[in-house]
Amino acid sequence: MFSKDTKSSDTPATIDGANGTNGNNGTNGGYASGTKASGVPSIISPDLKIIGDLKSNGDIQIDGTIEGDINSRLLTVGEQAVVEGCIVADTVRISGTVKGEIRARMVHLDKDARVIGDLIHETLTMEAGALLEGQVKRLEPASTKTTAKVAPLRPATSANGSEASYGGADSAPASPA
Repeated sequence: MFSKDTKSSDTPATIDGANGTNGNNGTNGGYASGTKASGVPSIISPDLKIIGDLKSNGDIQIDGTIEGDINSRLLTVGEQAVVEGCIVADTVRISGTVKGEIRARMVHLDKDARVIGDLIHETLTMEAGALLEGQVKRLEPASTKTTAKVAPLRPATSANGSEASYGGADSAPASPA
């Protein structure tokens, strides 16, 4: 389908999403976007650098460099990949470097993962050797949230119905009856 240019260099290709250009005269409105989840991941190869945001309803596999925010269903950050920006996804698997906030239901950090930024998740798996510098916050899964109210605790009562003393600083010794 595509042929490799015989004049290619070792310099990574760059797509500038902020300007909507990729070196050609096409525009993308500032971000790359997928229209439907196909089950086949969109792959950012190691020789590709994207400056701008990525948005997909499907899966994205990053092996190159992204300078921008990413929003997808499933995101895989490969060992050589570098992401500088916020990530929002259903599931994230990181083997490379991420500098920015990650917000996902399920997050897996492989042993080679390097994350510098806050992590907001429902489920977190972290292999030995992974680096995480930032705050980690767990979100309650939507299905386990309860709306039932819990009654406040009341002090225990003694056999005669009076409140029992817990021996705190404000409590006085009980007087004989």
